[in-house]
Amino acid sequence: MSTTRQAGIDIVADLRSDTVTKPTRGMRTAMARADVGDDVYREDPTVRDLEERVAGMLGHEAGLFLPSGTMGNQVAVQALVPRGGEVLCAADAHFVTYEAGAAAAHGGISTRTWTTDDGLIDVDTVAGMIHPGGSFANRTFAVVVEQTANLPGGLVHPLQRLIALRELADSTGVALHCDGARLWHAHIATGMPLHVYGGLFDTLSVCLSKGLGAPVGSVMVGSTRLVDEARRLRQRAGGAMRQAGVIAAAGLHALKHHLGRLGEDHRRAHDLAAALASTGVVQPDRVHSNMVVLDLEGTGWTAAGLVAAAAEQGVLSVAIAPRRVRLVTHLDVTEQHLRHAIHVLTGLLGRGTTEADRSQRRPSQPMP
Repeated sequence: MSTTRQAGIDIVADLRSDTVTKPTRGMRTAMARADVGDDVYREDPTVRDLEERVAGMLGHEAGLFLPSGTMGNQVAVQALVPRGGEVLCAADAHFVTYEAGAAAAHGGISTRTWTTDDGLIDVDTVAGMIHPGGSFANRTFAVVVEQTANLPGGLVHPLQRLIALRELADSTGVALHCDGARLWHAHIATGMPLHVYGGLFDTLSVCLSKGLGAPVGSVMVGSTRLVDEARRLRQRAGGAMRQAGVIAAAGLHALKHHLGRLGEDHRRAHDLAAALASTGVVQPDRVHSNMVVLDLEGTGWTAAGLVAAAAEQGVLSVAIAPRRVRLVTHLDVTEQHLRHAIHVLTGLLGRGTTEADRSQRRPSQPMP
């Protein structure tokens, strides 16, 4: 649990990210009991179970267990796009914003990005950006979609837009990859079966340590051919693991015990947004999943200032822009944490501007 005693504070509500969760007792037991083997030789039964299970859930032929979502995205896209090819994605997508330039550095892949007013994909915008290639224009080989969309606030891309994007991709010969780090949240928020989402993409990468509470790991899925190529790329990147069943067991436990409870995180995020709505910094109808983004324009607060002031009172958050703060509910956030966060944040936001700009530090980098 994230209840700790820190600098004289009796309770600390850690809302920085859903990556901060600790393995539960049941998860630790599953890890300790995991049947293992050498995964490089494809001999770890727990890893294979996890890969096959996730691939089946998403309606694909094969899966590949990887240390991180970044690696999952990168090996998937590199399997789809040749060196020098182009990928399109949102300007604030994790793929281009928080993966240390890996597409260019490791894959020799160029990127172009789009922006939208509401943070959700606009298929007409994407259609106007696709290049067929030629003597001068770089050819567009793939489009990356982040579901849910992190920096816009955990927003869920509507199914009909994704279907239209799939139709566009089929008509233009472009591949689709889903950065599904929090695809689980879209599934719970909409009730849409995972295989429906999975069937719209050539490849997907889903995270086990965001929301589901595993300590590490992601699974990339696709056709057997694409996963075989991604396995080779994982080896090149140094991501091959040996007796990885110890950590794969955590992912299996999370899928069994933590997937269905994500609705609790969504409810707490909605409750948090509703409680803060009167301060004018959040629109509750913009909360689709487990994230609440505070827009501080006009309040006098900088994001860094509010983050620092809240931390002094035991509420941890992340500045994602000079005037925007992100709050994330997760497995380790209880009702007590939620009440504490509401009390602290409503108090701070109600102070007005006299103490608001006491911190002018640059915003901290958000935890993905």
